[in-house]
Amino acid sequence: MVSFFLCLAVLIIGYFTYGKVVDNVFAPDDRETPAVAINDGVDYVVMPEWKLFLIQLLNIAGLGPIFGALTGAEWGPVVYLWITFGTIFAGGVHDYFSGMLSERNNGASISEVTGTYLGPVMKNVMRVFSVILLIMVGTVFAVGPAGLLTVLFTNGGVSSGIVTKATFWLAIILIYYFIATFVSIDKIIGRIYPVFGICLIIMALGVGFGTLTSGKPMPELWDNFRNMHPNGTPIWSFMFISVACGHTVSSDGKMPQE
Repeated sequence: MVSFFLCLAVLIIGYFTYGKVVDNVFAPDDRETPAVAINDGVDYVVMPEWKLFLIQLLNIAGLGPIFGALTGAEWGPVVYLWITFGTIFAGGVHDYFSGMLSERNNGASISEVTGTYLGPVMKNVMRVFSVILLIMVGTVFAVGPAGLLTVLFTNGGVSSGIVTKATFWLAIILIYYFIATFVSIDKIIGRIYPVFGICLIIMALGVGFGTLTSGKPMPELWDNFRNMHPNGTPIWSFMFISVACGHTVSSDGKMPQE
């Protein structure tokens, strides 16, 4: 458990030190955000800061990072290093810079921003890459929750019944996706996401409290600096693509609500 608290301390220190360096490099100012400058009432809407915080929390700590961190535990405490330093030097910087670049380019997506700075060829390359990536992410973000809801609301039953319920929940999720995409961002996302964000914070605090009070030992990094995966899955590169905390994958999302 000492390893856990040390890595948590490094994350906090990294936020106030390296995070400050990154912020100084980008040099944010008081210019109007796209939500204020454009404010079309559909894609660009001014919203309260507390809602923005909870929405962006879900955008960052979505299904991938949650599943990834749980899956990463299979490799043992060595995953602490990837989560800690990957978040500080890769994932956190990427998320901050991509969001701020979007804000300084009228809320444009990453492919359009790429075209602005690297030319039309790279813009088209990034467009193709973004479409493929969004299809993959959308599939995971639909199938994953559908599977969780199926398990949550299934008490026994035959496999065919489970498949039927999974299909039902998948349809519900896809319907929600389409509705949330085509209506004003403050009508659905602005109302549902903050609730989910609060739930995420409560669950995180609950898991943390339960972990600290369970009485079960947590392996220390210096005593178990090895691959502890039960199936022998290699650390490189499987751990790095499973735990999303240090990823620098491109995001085609916008920041229109700020």
